[in-house]
Amino acid sequence: MPTAGKPPTQRFRGLQVLLAGLLAALGLNLALAATAAAAQPAAPCQVGAYRLADGQVVDVGPTDGGLRWRRFDGATGKLTATGGAWTSTLGWTDRPDGLKVGFGSCAAGTLDFAGQPGRRIPLVSRETSFVSHGMTLKGRLVLPPGRAPVAVVVLLQGSEMSSARDFDPLQRLLPAAGVGAFVYDKRGTGASGGEYTQDFDLLADDAVAALAAARRLAGPRATRFGFQGPSQGGWVAPMAAARSAVDFVIVSFGLAVSVAQEDQEAIAFQMRLKGYGPQVIAKAQRIGAAAATVFGSGFTRGFERFEAVRDQYRAEPWFKDVQGNFTHVFLGMSAQDLRSAGAKYRWGTPLDYDPMPTLERLATPQLWILGGLDIDAPSAETVRRLDGLIARRRPITLAVYPGAEHGMTEFETRPDGERASTRYAAGYFRLMRDFARDGRLCPRYGAAQFHPALTSAARRPADCPRG
Repeated sequence: MPTAGKPPTQRFRGLQVLLAGLLAALGLNLALAATAAAAQPAAPCQVGAYRLADGQVVDVGPTDGGLRWRRFDGATGKLTATGGAWTSTLGWTDRPDGLKVGFGSCAAGTLDFAGQPGRRIPLVSRETSFVSHGMTLKGRLVLPPGRAPVAVVVLLQGSEMSSARDFDPLQRLLPAAGVGAFVYDKRGTGASGGEYTQDFDLLADDAVAALAAARRLAGPRATRFGFQGPSQGGWVAPMAAARSAVDFVIVSFGLAVSVAQEDQEAIAFQMRLKGYGPQVIAKAQRIGAAAATVFGSGFTRGFERFEAVRDQYRAEPWFKDVQGNFTHVFLGMSAQDLRSAGAKYRWGTPLDYDPMPTLERLATPQLWILGGLDIDAPSAETVRRLDGLIARRRPITLAVYPGAEHGMTEFETRPDGERASTRYAAGYFRLMRDFARDGRLCPRYGAAQFHPALTSAARRPADCPRG
């Protein structure tokens, strides 16, 4: 699952991307996107956050085959070098948006963004190492310019294998907007040691160690600390908060259900979108449950049962539309394929982990930001559960963007039914910034629907742009 900065061209499935790599290792000719990302060269000198003449913030970060710009208002596009200039395509589509961008020399730190001059913001950045469970992890603290007191957000990751220090744009977008950020490569990724894992318990301990490193580096300048957990990080962040003293937690497109339930909900949601009824959905979910048994066992059992259930429905006309969060990756695998995969790929994914006991006990203020049309991590059951916690006076603020996809992006649907993200939901970055800064929110953040509704502005009107 992606970080806030890395939605897909179509649909992003974190477990699917990793399992696709698993199949590539078996010679089944599927690309491992995370490996390709990890093989990126050193960041070009254009990478940075810029302030335009009109005051807007534009971040420029690395991406596959070029650069990606992101405005703080959520607009984004991919930049491709063409001669001496850079041309932009809309969001994650291949469609030109007519925007031209030019950069000054590396030393100058300037750009021309659609005819508007901009200059790199001199963010304060410090590299560090810290140790968790005997493993050395690499981190970076990024603060706004100057010496004013600031809140600091410790940025967690989803399930990707790429370096957060290379690719997470929040490490620049938030400091450019007045909130510090601590970003680190989780174990087994980037420059950090150890083996890649999806062990939530271990990842939560690593996050607590990252928090300690952030406190040490920030010193007295930091006034508040909190975690931001995107996607799979939405399970980890509350666990880490329960083990540390933080002032806030932000969960972006995360879940209050188990990983196994996520796959079941994704199968149902996706099949409903394609017009299938309850009987077909129940059959598709049987396939998903059989796949989950194999995955949840660490590829040690359930192989023949999965083959039997899958083969029972293989000839059905709806079989081609079965997806889920990870189930579809299993559909072309034999029992022998699965056994071979298990010998090398056991990530410790706690498929049946129930996050509700942690959320029920957690006294730390939380902001949950969910997409109403999230096809990978459907939000309906999570919304229902969070509403129940809110009714029991747990300190949770819930914001749902009705038209947003996983990654908190808006999208267009192609003729083949696939989605192409066009931008981040308006107000999404500002909402995270405000909650981290002091917990006080404005009445509106784009199309976000709050549970319960925000009845008054807690922030000064001057800090609350329209929309």
